[in-house]
Amino acid sequence: MTNENTRFRFLGLAAAASILAVSAALTSCAARPDRVTTSSVPDDYRTRHPITLAEVQHSLDIPVGTGERKLTTPLRDLVRGFAQDYLALSSSTVSVALPASSVNAGAAHAVRSEVRQVLIDAGVKPNRIVMTTYDPAQASASSPIRLGFVAVTAITGDCGQWPTDLFGPSIRDNTNWENFGCATQQNLAAQIANPADLVGPRGMTPIDAQRRAEVISIYRKDGNPAG
Repeated sequence: MTNENTRFRFLGLAAAASILAVSAALTSCAARPDRVTTSSVPDDYRTRHPITLAEVQHSLDIPVGTGERKLTTPLRDLVRGFAQDYLALSSSTVSVALPASSVNAGAAHAVRSEVRQVLIDAGVKPNRIVMTTYDPAQASASSPIRLGFVAVTAITGDCGQWPTDLFGPSIRDNTNWENFGCATQQNLAAQIANPADLVGPRGMTPIDAQRRAEVISIYRKDGNPAG
């Protein structure tokens, strides 16, 4: 009987020791929490390279040769396309800047009225066109006629920023590098036709009442609105 009690007492002590060992291990884990946090790591490229709205200068340089007295057809198309961009993006003024003292200054002044007329024919109001001059960097070289307007545009920061070594913390911490995703964000910003869409949704356009009545009439007739 004594041997039996001794054996049970030994088993009880062994079980208690095991429980204490497990408790100590759990306490040790709780005292030293895991420093690797994965769910809240700020590693989203959209956060590093956000798309924002800002006033941006849109410009177009029209090359004018020294002997030119009118715009060529390709140059007229360029001016027309610039006017379309202005009408879609801005309601400010359009500046037409002529070189003041370059070798082609005379030719630039000769075609300025044609540039203005192309803008007007494309839909730009005459009172929104401002004629100005500028001093070219080199008077001995030909300088372009510069068209410009300011518009609110979706933009991102400059790409190509490498503040840390590519094979440094990003490799050690298994995170992407600083420049990652910048080009994607810039391409996305360039595709946004209406920057106001980033601010909020547009209002619904009115329905086409005539088309609706026509579709309902066809549906009532044969049940096929596509017919």
